[in-house]
Amino acid sequence: MSVHKTVVITGASQGIGAGLVKSFLDRGYNVVGTSRRIGETTAFERTDRLALIDGDVADPKTAERVAQQAVEKFGSIDALVNNAGVFLTKPFLDFTIDDYRRLSATNVEGFIHFTQQAVRQMQRQKSGGSVVTITSSLTDHPIAGVMASVAMITKGGLNAITKNLAMEFARDNIRINAVSPGVVDTPLHATNPRDFLKSLSPMGTITAIQEIVDGVVYLTEAANITGEVLHVDNGAHLGKW
Repeated sequence: MSVHKTVVITGASQGIGAGLVKSFLDRGYNVVGTSRRIGETTAFERTDRLALIDGDVADPKTAERVAQQAVEKFGSIDALVNNAGVFLTKPFLDFTIDDYRRLSATNVEGFIHFTQQAVRQMQRQKSGGSVVTITSSLTDHPIAGVMASVAMITKGGLNAITKNLAMEFARDNIRINAVSPGVVDTPLHATNPRDFLKSLSPMGTITAIQEIVDGVVYLTEAANITGEVLHVDNGAHLGKW
């Protein structure tokens, strides 16, 4: 791992995203972090190896601006983590088409904008690269009582495109992988009862943010792994428990 490598992280202001920023900085990467209001965050010490860019991932101009600033400031894009995501639960019959469009704009369109920008730059560099996307274990194993059907259209689509792009860009040595979490101890679940959250996996535990971060870092640096969906979910994808 070179200290000169640059990683772009979306949804970087809190939760998994903030953990990713800190871990990649600790490993010697230059980091470009983006979210809607990341410039206001006090989560990170400012350093010349960190660039924070405000923007909505659903807007293609955000991806263009982030890619341009990454190259201007650090000279390359070597890795991308598509972490920004929206999650919504309600009974299927209550979902609206506007709910779907909101989920799709962030989860799918944001993925497309950022991944296209990153892969184009990686191809120019001719030195390979890595894309890791955060999806969800609920795509493989729905849980009774967790009604996220329409959200899972988008997350399941990310698993599918991960495998397709891994094949498409294998000859460029650009690796495309995903990390599929279960319940993670993030602000998203701050108001949920802990006992209920623990019931959502066979191990009966809640995943710490660092466990997801470690999975992302592993795939980013694992030179022989592509097209992998790595489940970090306390066994939730295995089946009924």
